[in-house]
Amino acid sequence: MIQRIQTLYILISAILIGLLFGLPFAEIAANGKLYLFNIQGILHNGEIVESGLPILAFTGLICVLHLVAMFLYKKRVVQMRVLVFSILLLLGLFGMFYFFTYYSFKGHEISYKVAVVFPLVAIILDYLAIRNIGKDEALIRSIDRIR
Repeated sequence: MIQRIQTLYILISAILIGLLFGLPFAEIAANGKLYLFNIQGILHNGEIVESGLPILAFTGLICVLHLVAMFLYKKRVVQMRVLVFSILLLLGLFGMFYFFTYYSFKGHEISYKVAVVFPLVAIILDYLAIRNIGKDEALIRSIDRIR
């Protein structure tokens, strides 16, 4: 399982998504106050201003899907479908980042942190994993034709 390159792609992607639970996404300067945007939502002095429950749910679901996809190595077609669904959820998560920062605080200074890039990197890694799983599936089917 771990010797397949696509499993390493999925594992790295799951680790990146797991890191979102501990890292801040952005800092927002508005009305002379500094707000922190992380997995819990938008915080000011440790107090939740806007709840981030949808982001928490999406991130948890995406992380679980990556772990499930890692152990579906014998069912390659199902593994590809799980990863495609995961990519769609990652795009939705990125859209939520945009929604929370721009619609909560219009026209204010937003400084993004490195964690915002993690879903994009995870999308690229998932795409690479899907390509390699497809190559494995094509190889297995060609070997079955020879028999």
